[in-house]
Order: sequence, then C-alpha cells, then structure tokens
Amino acid sequence: MVKVYEINGVTPVVHPSAYVHPSAVLIGDVIVGPRCYIGPLASIRGDFGRLILEEGANLQDTCVMHGFPGCDTVVEVDGHIGHGAVLHGCRIGRNALVGMNAVVMDNAIIGEDSIVAAMSFVKAGMIVAPRSMVVGTPAKVMRMLTDDEIKWKSSGTGQYHELAVRSMHTMREVEALTEVEANRQRLNFESALPLHLHKNAAAQ
Repeated sequence: MVKVYEINGVTPVVHPSAYVHPSAVLIGDVIVGPRCYIGPLASIRGDFGRLILEEGANLQDTCVMHGFPGCDTVVEVDGHIGHGAVLHGCRIGRNALVGMNAVVMDNAIIGEDSIVAAMSFVKAGMIVAPRSMVVGTPAKVMRMLTDDEIKWKSSGTGQYHELAVRSMHTMREVEALTEVEANRQRLNFESALPLHLHKNAAAQ
C-alpha cells in the first residue's frame, strides 16, 4: 500500500495510471498526474504548499518535494527528477531534467527542455531560459542544448514511462533468494538503450 496521509482535511491525489512505490510518502496537497513514476523513499510533503507532478513526470529515489505556504511546486509534463534531488517551491518546465542530488530553490523556474546538472544548486528566484544547460554551485547557464541532447533526455524519460507500467504489472514484495540461479536472466524491456554511455549521462 502506498503511504498516503491526509492533513487538515486535504488528501493526496494519485492518478490510476501513475506508479508510486510503497516506500514513498505523500502528505496533504499532492497531485500526481497520469503516467507518473514516483521512486522508492521519495518524500512529497504537501503540508504547506501544493505539490504537482504533471503527466509523464518522474521523481526518483529519495527525492524531496516541499514548498512554503501558498506556493506551488510543479514538475511539468515529462519532467525528469534524478535520484536524491530536492525541489522547494520551484517550477520545472516541460521535458526538463534535474540531475542527481541537485537542489532547486523557491521561485526558481527551469525552462522547458533544459538540463540542471547533477549536484547543482539553483538559487531562489533564478529564471532559466528553455533549452539551457545549467551547471554549478551556485548554478549558471553554461550554454544552450543541442537537439541530440534533448532527444537523449526524452529517451531517458520514455524509459521511466515504461518503468511505471512495468512496476505496476510486475513488481511485488518477495523473499530474497539465498543463491544465484544458474542462467540468471537479465532485465529486458522494450526501450532499453545504452543511455549510460552518452556524454551527458552524469547530468541524470
């Protein structure tokens, strides 16, 4: 069962086509849209402001979403939030990527088709134009992204769309095996691509 908590009479909303891992925690004013993927141990804490994940967005393992009272924190359509990232009172544009362990602060806006590199710190109020590569602490726009880089990002997000479906249909809690089976199978899925070999994989 997904860990969902009402507070002050406000209950999280999860679309039936979204996958939320049972160890994730959703509190209060949270709206998870269609085809979203919420990873293990994600904390989506809508006890102050509203938190919205639009269609096809993913929020990966140990990510945190929160915001101040009266403010919305939004991940737009196909937004891609890498492992351990923190979003606080910000807006992540359509098809943008926030890399592993990056932090995006209040009133910051990450433009569509942009990438925030892993470990970056986006300060409060920063406005990032579409198709930007954002790097550093504090983060700065380094350059514009190429069409190939945006295609790479979209391919990775497509894998999370598929992962949401695979997780809903095949993931179940089991006992661990005590030995490795002979001819142990590997995970095979339709959209598997060698994305980890791409020059920008560190940003994910």
